[in-house]
This record gives sequence, structure tokens and C-alpha cells, in this order.
Amino acid sequence: MAMLGKRRPRRQASGVSGLQGRQQPQGAPLLRGEGEPASREVTIERLAHDGRGVAHDPDGKTLFVEGALTGERVEAAVHRTRKRFDEAHVREVIAAAPERVAPPCAHYARCGGCDLQHLALPAQRRHKQAVLRELLARQGIEVDGEPELLAGPGEGYRRRARLGVKVDAQGAIHLGFRARHSHRLVTIDHCTILAPALDALLGPLHHHLASLEAPRQVGHLELVESDQGAVVVVRQLKAHEGDRGRWQAFAAARGVPLAWLMGREAPTLEWLTPAPALSCRVPSAHQASGASDLTLGFAPGDFLQANTEVNRAMVSTALAWLGAGEGALAGREVLDLFAGVGNFSLPLADAGASVTAVEGNPAMVERLADNAAANRLPLLARQADLAQQATAAALLGEARPEVVVLDPPREGAESVARALCAAPVPRVLYVACDPATLARDAARLVHGGYRMTRSAVADMFVHTSHLESMLLFEHPLWQQPQGASPDG
Repeated sequence: MAMLGKRRPRRQASGVSGLQGRQQPQGAPLLRGEGEPASREVTIERLAHDGRGVAHDPDGKTLFVEGALTGERVEAAVHRTRKRFDEAHVREVIAAAPERVAPPCAHYARCGGCDLQHLALPAQRRHKQAVLRELLARQGIEVDGEPELLAGPGEGYRRRARLGVKVDAQGAIHLGFRARHSHRLVTIDHCTILAPALDALLGPLHHHLASLEAPRQVGHLELVESDQGAVVVVRQLKAHEGDRGRWQAFAAARGVPLAWLMGREAPTLEWLTPAPALSCRVPSAHQASGASDLTLGFAPGDFLQANTEVNRAMVSTALAWLGAGEGALAGREVLDLFAGVGNFSLPLADAGASVTAVEGNPAMVERLADNAAANRLPLLARQADLAQQATAAALLGEARPEVVVLDPPREGAESVARALCAAPVPRVLYVACDPATLARDAARLVHGGYRMTRSAVADMFVHTSHLESMLLFEHPLWQQPQGASPDG
């Protein structure tokens, strides 16, 4: 789960001012003076990485068209003009692609939560595999065959979500996700991608917000599904005793744990119900022989992968690629960086590896250590700032690992990649939530002597262009006889 209460980063200026620079939601074209927005009939040549159709006007200028698919003939309405390209949305589909489907969500045209529901699910996944291949190819890294696909159900998969809350000028309460390219909230009463336990709370929460005396003191709501059921965290900007009691009554009536994240500048978590012991499960390294899952405890604010089934597939794939089932990890030194609360660390330790798990957030390091103890697994949990190359180099020197696992945030692991090139290790497993920074770091590793041997696309956020991926790198050190030194 993303850290609750964290301020949004300041948006950079687009360099385009006035009406021409305002990006409008799909279906709401930009008016230019007294006239309608520019409209043109185009043929879509391919999909861009973000899922928009790519076309060219008669003068050769590139046009990115939201809601258009490869091969389609569409009437595109331009809503933003830039120097080198224009941005548009579909006004009318003249000739539809075979992969076009009716979006399953009634809010799709307005809500910015999903952007690919008009594309059939198998085609969405082929697109993501192609994006990973193309981004790596741009760095001179060729993928041998199609990347493996790690996927789960297309609906009811998301176990965490943040919903905005706003009271408009007329006093109406809005609860939902933001519209495309806008800070405007789209009120939703049903979400096809939310886990059923979370989706069932949307209507009751909207009704409850309208009963509060001070609804403007609610910034947003965070919903998460644990093994114990749904949990609600309310971003409460200022305490209100009357509404405290109302939230407690709501939690009691719905049977859900509920907390306030209180304050504006340095919010603190306060449970209004008995504090639950939240947990989720990940596969054991011995699942093939029927071993029980491992249990990870977590707290609101801890990072938690949004898709349970795809996360399980990622962990199982990591274990398979590293040979856990054949005992290849037994006694091996493994360094797990950006370890969180132990998503990969615990299964690797369960496979017999000697794991050093490093995380930047001190509270999550404590939970990581507690999780290892609760599962009776030997593991060293450490806190460190992995953005510093010197820190990464020191960790590599101390642990002398045979395997390094990386699961960084969107910024990637550039400093760690530099350290891995300076002090090579036999294998690096890189789990990425941003393909651009993955490609950058992958290029550095390959230029440093590593070879990419496995690749996979994890469809973590179905119906969106978000791309999660996994790569396995091997270094010539891996070919050395056991006990040989890098210098021979």
C-alpha cells in the first residue's frame, strides 16, 4: 500500500499555456475560441506504450489517440496541441478492430482508474509483452522469444485502493477515483476491479460520508483487503469528536477494522476499533510438496502488491528461476534489496538460502524481522538507504551474495546497478514496476557484463497500461567452478 497521507509531487509545467494547454478528459473536447476542436479521420498504426493509438496527419505530424486500437479507422478530436505531436480522443469509431470490446465498467468513459478496458484481455497482455520487448530492444537487449506471462483474473483482483473524497460547492459528497487527466473526482458506486469485499463498501461509505458533520475534514479513504477481511483507513485532516463516534458506529455495523490517519503535516495512525493483526500470504518454497503458505504481517502504509494472484505467481516464478525446487538455493547467500515486509525474502529463506534483507523504511524492517520470526525462518533484516551507491557497494562487500534480488520503486535501482557492475555477482533477479527505469538499469547491467536469461510480464494491474515485469541476469561468474575466485 502506498504511504498514506503522502503529499502529491508538484506537477511540472507543460510549457503550453492558456486553453491550448489544458488537457481534457476523454469525451470532453477542448474548445478553441468559438469553434469546435480540430477533428480528423485517421487510421491507427499501432499502440504506444501507454495504450494510446498512434496515427499521423497528412503533414506527417504524430497524433496520439486515446481509446483507439491498432488498425482502426476513427474520427479523432484533438484536445491538446504540442509542437511535435497532438493528443486526441476518439469521437467516432468508423471501422473497429477485432480486439475492441465493450468495457465491463459503467464508469469507464469518465474514470481514470483503467485505460484499456476497450481492448480484449488477451490483446492487452500481448501489448504489454510487446512493450517490454521494445523497451529492452531500444537498449540493445534482445528477448529470446516472448516474455513469460504471469496473469490472474480480469475482475475483482485489486486488494488495495485509495478513493478521493470531495465536498462540492453545493454540499454534495463525491467518493471515487479521479477522471482522466484531471483532479476532478468521478463518483463511483461499483468498481469491477476491486476485490468484492472492498467493492461492497463503496455504497455504504458514500452514504456514511453524507451523514458526517464535518465531511470536508476527510481527505481520502484507503481500502485494503487482508486475510482477515476488509480494512478502512480514513485520512482525517482534523479531529472531530462527533464524527469519531459516527465512524466507530459505521465500523461496528459493517464489522470492519477502521483507523484515522490524523493530521495534515505529520499524520499519525489511530485505530478507532481494536487494532487488527493484518496479514497476507505468499507461497512457500515447498508448495509443490503441499507445504502451507508463509504469512506476512503488515500495517497500513506498508507496501503491498495490489494483485494477490499475480504476486503469488511472481514469487513462484522467482523461486523457479533460481532453482529453489532443485535445492539450488540451499546454503547460498542471497541479498534481497528493497525487501519490504518480506514478499521475496521469506520464500527465499524458506528455500534454504542465507538471506540478508534490506529495506529503507525502519518500521517495515521491524515487521520484516517479525515476519521471519513468526514463520521460524532465519533471516537478517537491515535498514539502509539504497539510493546511495556507496551503501549498495558496502552491502555487496559484506554479504558477498550469489544472488541479488531487486524490487525497487518506480525510480528504479540505478545506484545498485552501478554497484553490481563494479562488484559482479553470479545472478540478479530484477522485479520492476516501471519499464523505463528497468530498461535503463538493465542496459547498465548488460554493459557491465551480465546477460539477460529470463523475462516475464506480470499483469498486476489488469485493464491498465501499467507494466510490471521480471528479468533474470547472469554474469560469467556463474560459470566458474564452485570456490573459484573472479580472478581465476
